[in-house]
Amino acid sequence: MATSPHVKVDDIEELKRVFARFDTNGDGKISVTELDSILRSLGSAVPADELQRVMEDLDTDRDGFINLAEFAAFCQSGSADCDASELRDAFDLYDKDKNGLISATELCQVLNTLGMKCSVDECHTMIKSVDYDGDGTVNYEEFKKMMSNNRPSGN
Repeated sequence: MATSPHVKVDDIEELKRVFARFDTNGDGKISVTELDSILRSLGSAVPADELQRVMEDLDTDRDGFINLAEFAAFCQSGSADCDASELRDAFDLYDKDKNGLISATELCQVLNTLGMKCSVDECHTMIKSVDYDGDGTVNYEEFKKMMSNNRPSGN
């Protein structure tokens, strides 16, 4: 999403929960309005032209909505086609206080907003796995490494 953070989601039930969080009216598809609302709730207001581009990128059957299959394809694509500005936007989405670091608290806030229930302790554990400098947070370089490690092999 120029604000299009790519999320690696392998568990189909988790994927359905996240999709349902975006599909606020429960009709089985995500409209441009629902996409805009969820991005705003995450603190990322996207200009209308960028929002339309995101819809066009994700809406592969061109019906004007993102269905579960299109959403799954996006989530499971990892970051193979993620360019530098999208990666920076994804990082910034998590970096709530804009200090250049993602803390366990910030990670927990975003994941819980997306409907992925987790504790701050669980987020500390997640951060430890990519915290190469051992400062207890994820900086942009660590985030880039983490995202490149999530790419499907062969891409």
